[in-house]
Formats: sequence, structure tokens, C-alpha cells
Amino acid sequence: MKPVHFTAPYLLHPTHEITVALIGAGGTGSQVLTCLGRMDTTLKALGHPGLFVTMYDPDIVTPANMGRQLFTENDAGVNKASCLITRINRFFGTGWDSVSAAYDGRPANMVITCTDNIASRLFVQAIFQKEPEKYVHPYEKLMYWLDFGNSRTVGQAILGSVEIIQPVSEKFRTVSRLPNVTELFDYSKLEEQDSEPSCSLAKALQKQDLFINSTLAQLGCSLLWKMFRECIIEYHGVFMNLNTMNTNPLKIKQKA
Repeated sequence: MKPVHFTAPYLLHPTHEITVALIGAGGTGSQVLTCLGRMDTTLKALGHPGLFVTMYDPDIVTPANMGRQLFTENDAGVNKASCLITRINRFFGTGWDSVSAAYDGRPANMVITCTDNIASRLFVQAIFQKEPEKYVHPYEKLMYWLDFGNSRTVGQAILGSVEIIQPVSEKFRTVSRLPNVTELFDYSKLEEQDSEPSCSLAKALQKQDLFINSTLAQLGCSLLWKMFRECIIEYHGVFMNLNTMNTNPLKIKQKA
């Protein structure tokens, strides 16, 4: 039987908007935010309460961000998260929030990391490894972690989870917990790479190609949409190579 994961029931029939902590407002984060705005609009049209996104990023917009990231000259000097959330709220009519600082572990149903540093991933990993804490409201219960990571032309999106009770199935082998990115790649043994901001767009493009972030964002958010729309997934990630134009799904595996 095929290993699959059924979406947590609360995500499908919540009593409140699904809370999302979006960490990083750069090349990938700005694209993911737009995808989430579209997803929220569509979910509401289907009778779902939709999403409530809080975006975290301490950085300000610089000229090097324009072109590869979703910023213009008029945004220079403004906090990235504040700029993007304000724009999305005006465009989609949402009331989403921004925090001009690093993610502090504030409760959310889903955490999405779009950062270029290891420390932020290890911080989220620590949250997932904690013993389940009591929560007052269901929209504070952490369930999933979607991580985006890339180099210049290759990247991946990995969806992990806490233990999610699965329905009994005679057709599939259900998997209750999806491994997180830090379980698939041992970040604790990696050294933090230089993530200083580029001084120009030309220099920035040497680190990340023009369409790597938007392509990866579309693929990762398509996985989220499948969870909401079809309620079942057989893959929990994707690997992408823009040089070869190949994408490879990460299949869900049954625990040994």
C-alpha cells in the first residue's frame, strides 16, 4: 500500500483562520506571501475561514533587493516585512500582521521558513522538539513546518509535521508524522555561511538566480494547496534544479 499523510482535520475545518508564521521577507518569502494571499482568497471563496499570516523579518529594503525580490525604489529604507504585508493587505483586503524582528517562537498552526541562515532553522527545530505544551486556543497549536532553501540554481521545499492522528485506511498506509528538514539534513554540523546583504543586484544574482525563488515558492505552495484541496498527500517535498529544468518529488516514507 502507498504511504500517505492525511491533512490535520483542524486545517480543513478550523474554528478560526489558520495561523501562519512566515519567516523571511526576501526573495522566496516575498513570493510565498503572494501565493498565500491567493490561497487565502480561494479558500474563503470555498467557505473556509482562510489564513492569518504574520511575517517576520528585521531587514530593510536596499537597492540590491529590487528586481529579484518584490520591491521597488519607493520601498528603499522600509522594513521588508512591513512593506510586503501592507501591500498584500491593500491588494487582497486582508488584515495580516508583520513583525520587524526575527521570529520569536510565537504560536502558529504552521511555520514557513524562507531564510538563508541555519540558526533560524535550528530555532524552529527546537520548538518542534519540545514536549507538546498546553494551548488555550486551537489556532495556537503548531502542526506543520514548510521550509524553503536554495542556492543559486537548485533548491528544495520540505514539509514536516508534529504527530497528526490519521484515519484508519484499508487503501493506504497512513504516516502520522512527516520528518522536518532538519531531520533530513543535519544542519547542526554545518557552518553558517556568509549571508551579508549584497551591495548590488548584479552581486545578488551571483548568489541566487532571478527565477529560483519564484519557481520554488510556486512548487512549495502547490503542496500546501494540495493539502487543503485534496486532504491527502503522497509527497512532502520537492527538489528542483533550474540548470537541468528537473523537479523531483520527495515521497512520504513509512517509518521502519
